[in-house]
Parts: sequence; C-alpha cells; structure tokens
Amino acid sequence: MSLADLSDWFLAQLPLYGPVLLGLTTFLSCLALPVPSSLMMIAAGAFVASGDLSLPMVAAAAYAGAVAGDQLGFLLGRRAGNFLPAPGTRRGDLIASAMASLRRRGTVTVFLSRWLFSALGPWVNLAAGASGFAHPRFALADLLGEALWVAAYVGLGIVFGANLQAAADLAANAVGFLGAGAAALALGAWLWHALRANARGGA
Repeated sequence: MSLADLSDWFLAQLPLYGPVLLGLTTFLSCLALPVPSSLMMIAAGAFVASGDLSLPMVAAAAYAGAVAGDQLGFLLGRRAGNFLPAPGTRRGDLIASAMASLRRRGTVTVFLSRWLFSALGPWVNLAAGASGFAHPRFALADLLGEALWVAAYVGLGIVFGANLQAAADLAANAVGFLGAGAAALALGAWLWHALRANARGGA
C-alpha cells in the first residue's frame, strides 16, 4: 500500500471511528510512523464544522495522542540510547541534528519541533531522552508545542472545511514560510554574534 493509499484509508475511516482514530494517528506520527496526522486533524476539523464530530472530543483526542507519543518516544530514547540509528544514515543524521539542536537550545528546540519543524519531532523525542535532557523541561515544551500544533490544524479544518486540499496547501505554505523565517532569524543572530566577536577581537 502506497503512502497516498494509506492516507486515503485513514481519511475514509475517520467518520466511522472519529476521535479514537485521530488520537491513534497523532500518537503513531510522534513515533515516526508514516501516518497522515496533520491531514487527519484538518479533516477532523472539517467534520467539526459540519457538526459530525465534537470539537472538544477531536481536540482532546489529537492532543492526548500527540503528547502520549512524544512521552513514549522520550522514554524509549532514555532507555535505548545505544540502539539509536547509526550516523551516516538518514535517520542517524536526523538524530545527530536533533542532538546538536538540543545542546544549543534544548527547550526551544523541543517546542518548535512540535509544530514548526514537525518532521524532526520524533527524532527530537528520542534524542532528548538519550541525551539526558531534563524530563520536566521536555514535558513543558511538549505540552505547549502540541497544543499549538493541534489548534492550528484542527482550526484550519474548521475554517476551510469545504476544501481540504486548500487547507492542506495553506498549512504547508505557512509552515514553509515560518520555517524560512526562523532560519533567517537564526542566521541573522549567528552573524550578529560573529560580528561582535570579531569586533571584540580587533579591539
């Protein structure tokens, strides 16, 4: 079954199993399994707009699934650090990138990887656990970040309920724009610090 077929299957089951399936999807996505969690939240929001699903149930299920998946990923990283993907592989490189980000700005990295750089999220979970990152700091950033992720995508479904493709495209474009902006700000901050360091060195 292709990823497109899998996405279609999940969407077809959503009216039948509603919040339960949605929570399972966000849970699995936070463990790096290829399920259409963002699209499912948008679709669930559309069903909320049409009156077929309850907003509190949808939001609670998506949020609970995401947080539970993140916490499990963190615990797996804590207990199985020696079994993480090896460097030189795609997954190993993602883990290495997550480790480096955690060493620089741990809490911010966890928060942003919940919604802005969500492709890194599962690997940040594992890396945070394996690196010995403080669990209370991880949990706080996780709770706040996942709340934003769920609110944004379910909200898009409610607003654009009649056109799921438009909502999905808007979400992809917005995340891309925000990601580019964050990268530009990070580069600007790095250049600023580099210039200040050079100025002090030349003084």
